Amino acid sequence: MPLALGTFIVPLIVACAMFMENVDGTVIVTSLPALARDLGHDPITLKLAVTSYVIGLGVFIPICGWVADRFGSRNVFRSAIGIFMAGSLLCAASRSLEMFVAARFVQGIGGAMMVPVGRIIIFRSLPKSDFIRAVNYLTVPALLGPVVGPPLGGFITTYLHWRLIFFINIPIGVFGIWLAQRHIANIREAHPGRLDWPGFILSAGGASLFMLGLSLVGSALASFATAVTMCIVGAVLLALYWFYAQRIERPVLDLRFLRIPSFNASVLGGSLFRIGLGAVPFLLPLTLQEGLGMTAFVAGSITCVSAFGSIFMKTAVSRVLRQFGFRRTLIVNAVLAGASIAVCGFFFPGMPHWLIWLIVLLGGLFPSLQFTGLNSLAYADIPTQDIGRATSVASVIQQLSLGLGVTIAGIVLQISHTLQGHPTIVWSDFWPAFLVVGLFSVASIPVTMRMPANAGDEIARGRRREA
Repeated sequence: MPLALGTFIVPLIVACAMFMENVDGTVIVTSLPALARDLGHDPITLKLAVTSYVIGLGVFIPICGWVADRFGSRNVFRSAIGIFMAGSLLCAASRSLEMFVAARFVQGIGGAMMVPVGRIIIFRSLPKSDFIRAVNYLTVPALLGPVVGPPLGGFITTYLHWRLIFFINIPIGVFGIWLAQRHIANIREAHPGRLDWPGFILSAGGASLFMLGLSLVGSALASFATAVTMCIVGAVLLALYWFYAQRIERPVLDLRFLRIPSFNASVLGGSLFRIGLGAVPFLLPLTLQEGLGMTAFVAGSITCVSAFGSIFMKTAVSRVLRQFGFRRTLIVNAVLAGASIAVCGFFFPGMPHWLIWLIVLLGGLFPSLQFTGLNSLAYADIPTQDIGRATSVASVIQQLSLGLGVTIAGIVLQISHTLQGHPTIVWSDFWPAFLVVGLFSVASIPVTMRMPANAGDEIARGRRREA
């Protein structure tokens, strides 16, 4: 295969998978109110659909590298696309909330293997001189997904039927599988080593039970006692994993990386920030549709504006970080991002659409700056040989924090709705949820303040650090 073709076609194949995942995640939140009504539940309960997908991601991301080494990257990548497609079809066929939640978990398993293994394929298939160009190709679907997804999902939901949104993935997935078969070598490691099964069971079981139990609080699917018991058992398993992981050489998730100040600030402080931001894609479409009475299409057309703010900010991130440094930027911007989230809670019926657009646009600017800074800072002090294992830790914590944001937002919204005594969800029920998740973004500041004042300076100034 010619080098020029390989540099283009391999990232294109991975981009197919990434586009599927990004579009799927954004179309579904726009369709939640209509989906909830068809399944006989209130829209708040549908937080389970978002959380179950994140659980699938968080559980299986840590082992994707080992699975790719053991069974071959092409085999795993194609299988992951197939699993994701199967989950999509199960979502479309769901007749109950339980089935829909299970189908979303299946999608999460596919997504957990699909994109990370795709990145592994790129870095193993291409020479290092082509890495930057290949990664640039990958940014296109990452940016287009949040732009295309909300209005597309809103249009299908408003003028056709929500079940059709899950068929968007099928032609893209089939095309990706076909391309992978033709252009990707099935690279595998001869001796991938043993998987840390005890660590995987403890971490996966603990995270799943804790997140699922928290999501079930206040729902009709389980009693309060059952939900709390699941949370307690999950927390105990996670605590056991913490002690276990300190005592073996290569645990499935090596939490010792959190001792590095820059990594700790990026992952733990960043996770507090992500709790706030993870709730917005869930809360905002509900606010616009259930609170302000907009159609799914209009709500989707407004929601996607934040993606334009994110794209614009990416052009200025390097200059901002170079001018002010990581520590100062992340502290000040956390306040601005938290405020931009909280103000969405004060949308009211009759509010001019242009003003809503402007606020949502600003809500894309500040989080984009924070995300880019946090993701860049994570590896500032990580040795090159440890980047893969550190990435697993960061990815799992990040995904679970996004899911935790949806869960917390749903609980606060449910409490607000109950206390205010409205028979249905109204616009004034939403402001406490936006305020709480906005405060989570601000809560990342104490963690960030523990960083050295010059943390990440080499990255911000563009100097190449030694491995």
